Amino acid sequence: QVQLVESGGGLVQAGGSLRLSCAASGRTFSRYTMGWFRQAPGKEREFVASIRSPWNGGTTDYADSVKGRFTISRDNAKNTVYLQMNRLKPEDTAVYYCAADLVNRRPNYWGQGTQVTVSS
Repeated sequence: QVQLVESGGGLVQAGGSLRLSCAASGRTFSRYTMGWFRQAPGKEREFVASIRSPWNGGTTDYADSVKGRFTISRDNAKNTVYLQMNRLKPEDTAVYYCAADLVNRRPNYWGQGTQVTVSS
């Protein structure tokens, strides 16, 4: 079982930046592909980014809508995954969810979510 706790959400103006953090419990963190998803009001939850375990090369994957603006990273010593969000847009407003153990962009574990609001 993995527990995920997100932090770092908030209100920011368009063009600004935020960094989300996700602290994971458990000793198997470094083996998991970790990811971030988001859900805007009235919309389905969507994939944002993922990062594979260092055992699988640590490669990253991004949704087209965030490529070049968002960066996912991980610190395996701290059992933490990050999402650096730059040049934020109002359409990035959503609840952002951390996820663990992704297979084909489908996770087995979810965090509770953190709200990100981008004002125009």
